[in-house]
Amino acid sequence: MSNPTLTRQLGLMGLVATGVCSMLGASINVVPFMIQRHVPGIGPYVLYAFIFAAIPALLAAMAYAILATAMPRAGGSYIYASRGLNPYLGFVASFSQWFGLSIVIGVVAYVTIPFFRDIATALSFEGLALILDSGLVRVSLALLLVWIFVYVNIRGAKLYEKTVIPLMILMFLLGGIVIVAGFSFTHEDFFSAILEGEGSIVSNFPTSDFQLPNFLSASAILFASFIGFDSIAQAGGEAKNPTKKIPLAIGLTILIVGGYYMLFTGAVYHAVPWSFVAEESLQKDITAPGMMSYLLPPGLTVAIIAGAAIALINDLPAMLLSVSRLMFAWAEDGIFPKAITKIHPSFHTPYLAIILSGAMASVGILGSHFAGDFFLGIDIMVTSMMVNFLLMCITLLSIDKINPSLSSKITLVKNLALRKTIGWLGTLILTFFLVIHTWKDLNSEAAAWYFHSTPIWLIVMAIASMIFYFKFTQMKKKGVDVRSLFSRLP
Repeated sequence: MSNPTLTRQLGLMGLVATGVCSMLGASINVVPFMIQRHVPGIGPYVLYAFIFAAIPALLAAMAYAILATAMPRAGGSYIYASRGLNPYLGFVASFSQWFGLSIVIGVVAYVTIPFFRDIATALSFEGLALILDSGLVRVSLALLLVWIFVYVNIRGAKLYEKTVIPLMILMFLLGGIVIVAGFSFTHEDFFSAILEGEGSIVSNFPTSDFQLPNFLSASAILFASFIGFDSIAQAGGEAKNPTKKIPLAIGLTILIVGGYYMLFTGAVYHAVPWSFVAEESLQKDITAPGMMSYLLPPGLTVAIIAGAAIALINDLPAMLLSVSRLMFAWAEDGIFPKAITKIHPSFHTPYLAIILSGAMASVGILGSHFAGDFFLGIDIMVTSMMVNFLLMCITLLSIDKINPSLSSKITLVKNLALRKTIGWLGTLILTFFLVIHTWKDLNSEAAAWYFHSTPIWLIVMAIASMIFYFKFTQMKKKGVDVRSLFSRLP
């Protein structure tokens, strides 16, 4: 009997849901509002910063879509860079990506539990709300969420699609309440609601001068809103008709998420003055449902909190799929232990890679609890993804010389001059964003050096380098033709 292998069972809807669910979660319900604390002075320019952040994301998405047509395999970005640029760069960049995303899975699970607490509070279950607010319960429930979706991923594409597609649809329906309500209310309505509900007077929002450094720093953080299409590429070994459906899924995901983000965030800021959001963000962690709850009746408040919780939960299965396929691809090439390539005989999933990814996400939950600032995990992920996206654009420039046989298989944007233009624009703009993000991180105040994302990322890259050179040297000693190995698809 032949050994079990990955099977192509993911359809277009499953791929789009993977991208959408990876991109909409904390990025839509938390980050656009907590950014007022993280980048003081961004004020009313959040949406403009998001639009600016979309530019490098679109270029990176085009690079992914083009490369996916030639290399539709599990591991996506790792395969693209290791075959079209350099195996070392492909591994260390994807390793930092795996680390960043794994930590963020834990962050998302940890951040989700307060939404359950808020639902209990809105329903007047004060005792339950107090229980959900305790550290032990919050950590335990976050771990339970992660391991539920580890199970879903292990069970394969059918259960995965039956989970993420309905949750995605429900998220959009409940999020629609925020959009409709946000554009129905004005700042004056908000002032009246605060006065009636809390007896306090909120002054009208002040003017805020545009400051380019703040704008660029905010754009670098909001860039994280676009990372989800990378998850689609990681599923390249399980997508039906991948050379057509992966690029299409990436394009649809960018359009859907970009449009929804603009409507959702614009609606909240249309109803709630940015100055109030900024002031509240300095006092406590805030969310879109928390801001809108001042204006909505209890029933609708519960609905939008539930929608936010679902949006966050959606991140988990999609990101677990992504990070586990990276581990699987490394193991296929011999950089990680071969045992990680084990495929479940019934479900055709890399179950050991999924379990190990769940364990890493669990570390992220514990880190979020003890660090007390979930933005650290997001910053690490943003750095990792910027570097990874930058390498995809460089790969687009290098693949014609490094691996002409794979380059000849590209079916999207066959014109070499146009591909080079996309690659150069993406490389230059992403380098600029990476510099801005790193400068902001190194110059921000932190209690200790390890609360800066850049040194943590550099440590992770150093660990990845040691792993690669150790395994690479071992392969050479065993007589493996590494040049041939990294020039063909697994």
